[in-house]
Amino acid sequence: MKILLTSTGLEGQIGDFFIKLLAKPTADFNLAFIPTAADPYQDKWFMQKDLEVLTALGFNINIVDLKKDPALVKMDLVNSQIIYFGGGNTFYLLDWVRKSGVDKYLKDLLNQNHYYVGASAGSILAGPDIAISGWDPSWDSNDVRLNDTTGLAIVPFAISPHFTEKERPVLENHKTDYQVIPITDNQAVYWNDGFWQIIPKP
Repeated sequence: MKILLTSTGLEGQIGDFFIKLLAKPTADFNLAFIPTAADPYQDKWFMQKDLEVLTALGFNINIVDLKKDPALVKMDLVNSQIIYFGGGNTFYLLDWVRKSGVDKYLKDLLNQNHYYVGASAGSILAGPDIAISGWDPSWDSNDVRLNDTTGLAIVPFAISPHFTEKERPVLENHKTDYQVIPITDNQAVYWNDGFWQIIPKP
């Protein structure tokens, strides 16, 4: 599995890293952009910014709304070499990942050389549990009332995106049986078949 987990998407050095990783022109890749996590927000500026960056990089973008027919969602993801989960509310995103059935087959797609890219909520989703997204009252709210916050578990650690030092006490006050990796807005974690690294290297 090749998985890139970011705070803010494929900007700057992180985008450069990902393009080198692909080793082919971006125009050769169909990218499924999943904006569903942004639905609870009236101002979706972050989603628009992601789309602008991806468009500028030259990917063939297909916007995939998890709320449409699950069969069509699956077809879109199967036909995309890159699956990109955008930012927003992580609880809402996980709820729709389950309702759409994506959680049932995503790992199979990733094992068939599909790439996973996450931005913020999309990065938290990839871990063993998304509870971290609500650890601070100013972070995500669980308005969908999920009782089970188990994530996709395609990586064995949780991402804490948009990290600044003022948030360190929040992370230190929560104990988990999995690793928590904080990343700033200018960092990402790349996972490849059991090995991970922070991009760009600290």
